[in-house]
Amino acid sequence: MLVVALQNLVAYSVNMLDNIMLGSYSQNALSGAATVNQIFFIVNQLALSIGNALVAICSQYWGKQETGAIRKMTGVALALSVLIGAIVVTACTCIPEQLLRIFTTSPEIIAEGKAYLGLLKWTFLLFMISNLLIAMLRSVETVKISFVISVVSLITLIFGHFGFPEMGIQGAAVGTLTARMLELLIIVVYIWKIDTKVRLFDINLFRTIFLPENRKIWGAFFKVAFPIMCSGMIWAISVPMQTAMLGHLSADAIAANSVSSTFFQYLKVIVIAISSASAVVIGKDIGEGDIERVKSDGRTLSVIDVLIGIVLASLLFVLRGPLLSMYKLTDTAAVLANHFIMIMSVVMVGMSYQMPVSVGVIQGGGDTRFSMYMNMISTWGIVMPLSFLAAFVWKLPVELVVVAVQSDQLFKGIPVFLRFRSYKWIHKLT
Repeated sequence: MLVVALQNLVAYSVNMLDNIMLGSYSQNALSGAATVNQIFFIVNQLALSIGNALVAICSQYWGKQETGAIRKMTGVALALSVLIGAIVVTACTCIPEQLLRIFTTSPEIIAEGKAYLGLLKWTFLLFMISNLLIAMLRSVETVKISFVISVVSLITLIFGHFGFPEMGIQGAAVGTLTARMLELLIIVVYIWKIDTKVRLFDINLFRTIFLPENRKIWGAFFKVAFPIMCSGMIWAISVPMQTAMLGHLSADAIAANSVSSTFFQYLKVIVIAISSASAVVIGKDIGEGDIERVKSDGRTLSVIDVLIGIVLASLLFVLRGPLLSMYKLTDTAAVLANHFIMIMSVVMVGMSYQMPVSVGVIQGGGDTRFSMYMNMISTWGIVMPLSFLAAFVWKLPVELVVVAVQSDQLFKGIPVFLRFRSYKWIHKLT
């Protein structure tokens, strides 16, 4: 968990560095990159969904020490990742303006976005492949290499910054593309020459992927992956819409939300790491066939989740003053940001329980449909309508709109708890 958290933290810092570099260059460049990043956000969710599905299956095979099955499943997941990456790159090549117009109508921002997307689109494909290979290694409890890769990416971007001012927004794209190419090179060399657990290249990947007798493997993988991908897309589409709702309220609300979200996201990487680690622990237990151990570890992990959530919430609450002092905000924006962080502190406790238990324990235990149904109902049946009514019909104070937007992180804890205690989420996928 600690290594994955550090990796996520460094990866998030890579994105932050890109924003700082572009923000120091021009506002249009920053906005253009932010628009392109909306496309990457969706690609990122697809990549994470395929990776999570692979971890759910392969961690169970790892518990049974069946590395041959892990190789075959990875081949199928790799083919799917390459296919999706290629489709996205093709779309970004053929209809870049149309894609960018979904998020903005400004000609200046679209022009900067096109320049950025021209090179950055190739990183989408590279990221899909790298993330999938890292997920495969995580399923067999190999995580240190992913941290090394993230550090290399950060160093590459820092050194790339020196040539950035002369090249403009394309310079930032060159730096990111170089970092992604290095990431893929390192992970491929590691799996090819150093890895002793899976030995992915010991099989003919082409034959594994395309032979007719391997259709059962495709079917088994899609049965697990499809609900996870749907769940990820349901959430990915809702996030920009929720941000847009707050953006229509006031300039101070936009600034306050931007500042408070930055601190919240930094701590959220720890929650995501708990989810990743929990999925491997539970999957391995199920693969070993010790169901009582699965239940026991699940209970222990859920208690750890709540305790970590309380620690993270306390940190966010106590440090809000010093953190906000780093920004130059209007008096109104500063007050709103302070209130937002207080709200996020409470949200952090709920999220630290429901996300690791639903994504790590329940989904990692093989029950992939529960999260899909829960996200579909909570996001589109409750949160989105409630947020819209709070913002535009009832015209409630901005703080209450934020409560409405983040409310699912609290009330989802009830169905998650009930599902967890039923133990019906324990599914053998192998």
